[in-house]
Amino acid sequence: MGMRVDIVTLFPEMCQQVLDASIIGRAAKRGYIETHCHQIRDYTLNKQKQTDDYPYGGGCGMVLYAQPIADCLRAVQREVAEQGRPAPHIVFLTAGGQRYTEEHAKRLAQYDNLTLVCGHYEGIDERVIDAFADEEISIGDYILTGGELASLVVADSVLRLKPGVLAEQKGYEEESYWDGLLEYPQYTRPEVWEGRAVPEVLLGGDHAKIDAWRGEQSRTRTRLRRPELYEQWCTSHPIAEVPKWKRGENVRLVKTAEQFAAAAKLFAEGRQAVCADNWTPEYCRTLTEPQFLLQLQQEKAAGWVCYLHTTKDVPDGMVCVSHKAGHIEHLFVTEKARGKGIGAKLLDFARKKLPEHAHPVLSVLNTNTRAIALYTRMGWQLDGSTSLEFDPQQYPTVTRKCALVQMRYAGPAQE
Repeated sequence: MGMRVDIVTLFPEMCQQVLDASIIGRAAKRGYIETHCHQIRDYTLNKQKQTDDYPYGGGCGMVLYAQPIADCLRAVQREVAEQGRPAPHIVFLTAGGQRYTEEHAKRLAQYDNLTLVCGHYEGIDERVIDAFADEEISIGDYILTGGELASLVVADSVLRLKPGVLAEQKGYEEESYWDGLLEYPQYTRPEVWEGRAVPEVLLGGDHAKIDAWRGEQSRTRTRLRRPELYEQWCTSHPIAEVPKWKRGENVRLVKTAEQFAAAAKLFAEGRQAVCADNWTPEYCRTLTEPQFLLQLQQEKAAGWVCYLHTTKDVPDGMVCVSHKAGHIEHLFVTEKARGKGIGAKLLDFARKKLPEHAHPVLSVLNTNTRAIALYTRMGWQLDGSTSLEFDPQQYPTVTRKCALVQMRYAGPAQE
């Protein structure tokens, strides 16, 4: 027996018509799942088949009676018991329920049978909810004319997770929200449509590169569109193993004039990229190599140490550390070198260069979500400190309010 879902509603034909269609309907015909819709009116005790009345205490709208819903639920429980199934898990679809997520769908899919109760009008008599509900769910912060659409959303999202409903498990494991991220972009024929081409990486047949591209696209899309989801994902998906160093990669202490010049060039590119979304273009153009060369030289005199990362002798990353203060700063990777794990390697390298500081700190612009995500996944946490705030009302070159915040390493002790 496959999973059974019952919907208790004033519009069973509407719900059953949707459940009998498409993927869910085909799965039911093949016996992988069961769906049943029940008319609340069939359980009323009055001749008019009335299911609602005015609310006690006054107010506009009508409230659904407890009795017909209760009797309908008891009938469902009897049907379920006659099949030899355990008692159904009963969910009321209400505006006051928990906001529904993919995690709820995964959990509800573990039940043998699920009963969904659709609200209507101004709501349901609270006493039947108290008596029967195992939980209440809301599919979002908005109001519908009834709970039917909400119940169908829940039923569809749960049933698609059951074996046999989708063609293969991968069909839902790569969907949006399954692992806490939004899905990567998808493409199909033709290769070029109205001047827009399919990304070249998808055409090459290198599945390792395709998987890497899709992962990066998924993370970037979530970071930009749903930052709260991305923050949760970063916390729950730490980087357990730093990428391995590849042949041709080196990290060298910056000592020579040539190395300082290369670091200053990287510094300028990195700072311009970070400031692009928060400062005017005119200001960004003032961020020049000579300016940062002078800053690096002054920091060296103050005890800072700078390291330059190269790949096949081409500078593509840098980081600076202060042994005295236990600080890490100026972690930059060139645009061409991003996505190769260099930032993670340099951060890990810099932290290990400070064995005398169990919890070193670094500063980052609070709008630099890409960097904050990396640092979070590597065991760093925002400590609530703000060293500088930039407000357009105070600084004419600032276009968006932002602040320089501090993160502290909270991961395991030094290896």
